[in-house]
Amino acid sequence: MTDTTRRPIRRALISVYDKTGLVELGEALHTRGVKLVSTGGSAKALRAAGLPVADVADITGFPEMMDGRVKTLHPKVHGGLLAIRENAEHARAMTEHGIEGIDLLVSNLYPFEETVAATDDFDAIVEQIDIGGPAMIRAASKNHAYVTVATDPADYDRILAQHDEGGVTAALRRELSAKAFGRTANYDAAISGWFEKWRGKAGESESAPSRMSISGNLRQALRYGENPHQHAAFYVTDARPGVATARQVQGKELSYNNINDTDAAYELVAEFDAATPAVAIIKHANPCGVATGATLKEAYEKAYLCDTVSAFGGIVALNRALDAATAEEIAKIFTEVIIAPGASDDAMAIIAAKKNLRLLLTDALPDPSAAGMAFKTVAGGFLVQERDARRITAADLKIVTKRQPSPQELADMLFAFTVAKHVKSNAIVYAKDGQTAGIGAGQMNRRESSRIGAWKAEDAREAAGWAEAKTKGSAAASDAFFPFADGLLECVKAGATAVIQPGGSMRDAEVIAAADEAGIAMAFTGVRHFRH
Repeated sequence: MTDTTRRPIRRALISVYDKTGLVELGEALHTRGVKLVSTGGSAKALRAAGLPVADVADITGFPEMMDGRVKTLHPKVHGGLLAIRENAEHARAMTEHGIEGIDLLVSNLYPFEETVAATDDFDAIVEQIDIGGPAMIRAASKNHAYVTVATDPADYDRILAQHDEGGVTAALRRELSAKAFGRTANYDAAISGWFEKWRGKAGESESAPSRMSISGNLRQALRYGENPHQHAAFYVTDARPGVATARQVQGKELSYNNINDTDAAYELVAEFDAATPAVAIIKHANPCGVATGATLKEAYEKAYLCDTVSAFGGIVALNRALDAATAEEIAKIFTEVIIAPGASDDAMAIIAAKKNLRLLLTDALPDPSAAGMAFKTVAGGFLVQERDARRITAADLKIVTKRQPSPQELADMLFAFTVAKHVKSNAIVYAKDGQTAGIGAGQMNRRESSRIGAWKAEDAREAAGWAEAKTKGSAAASDAFFPFADGLLECVKAGATAVIQPGGSMRDAEVIAAADEAGIAMAFTGVRHFRH
């Protein structure tokens, strides 16, 4: 489109729920000679400021009715928004029916998303589904050749500035229209998603909806994606505590990879009760060290020792507020991001000395058992699934070997299986005394993952100067069943005395027999945690 026409604003229709900057905008338009038309609370606020405002009801000849559900759905409103001014037939219709053109629409929508977040009251939520607002916004956006549409108070000043320069440019009108269509699409997606979720809870729907939209609000335009040649941006979809809702206290702008890895780290550390300090160190979306401790500092030191090489340039996630002692330890090596549910003033002062270290603070930890959806694009579409919110306790375990696990082995098994849930498949995790001993991730077969975890444990032993690797006397967790006994035997070879796995293989009997022969304890969970 090559249109470069500027359109001055002579008449504006203002109908907003969010009244941020409303009076200031009204005053600015009035001083520029713009006629103001408004509705309901918007009109009341403008009149209270002493501004002359024509009421929509006076223009349409109909009062607001049905509790405000019907007020702007009228030809004198939509005709003023949709008319093609240079079209002779449109102009004739405007004259015949007393329709005046609207040059600026200022409108935002009922707080549907906020209402959903605040209540489960079905009727209250339905009442916050805006009808007139989206209809006007879509009409104005369609007719952007003549009408400027403002759905965000942040755009008011730009509109006024261009008006003062001779009129709003075609480029800005198109930009604001695209933004407005994005807002109504976002709004409709939120409504559709909530409706389907409610129907599911009510037992009215068990199948996937025939249509699905993903909506989000731009949080940050990113310098690039996973690689410098890829464009990228970061969008927020809901209020789940984590990287999308965190407050960045300091440090460089987050990259695509930073955000992805930080999310993985925080979701993992949230698995551990905040009553016990826990730390997760992540590199390339995989944990390289996870530990609990008597203090946060101790937990960090234990997690770091699991893989000191990979921890360099990693992401550190904490399940409680960052304290000064822990901050000092983390600051000793290059770290990309720290994320925690708070931080002391002393800790922030220590981290402040590392200008490039990003510190993200949240108000809470994400609930690992909360329902939610996960999305993945494929060629020509996308996959949708529930978030993996399943958690395993001791009561869920089925001991399938002759030997029963000791209380410590049982605790280590549960710890290892919790971590394995967050490791790329195929995953093998060795753990001992609340500390990962070795992690094998992302291999094409489970035997190699078992070996890699053991190699890493041996590297950790050499780096720390321990007499033996932490895999000796450890529990080993597998995210899926062992299809053959060879992977389990590699765990035994590494020193594991207990194994936890989902079970369900055609060769379970063979694997159990191998465990019995080795004299180890083994538990089945009945739950698989693939993470591809």
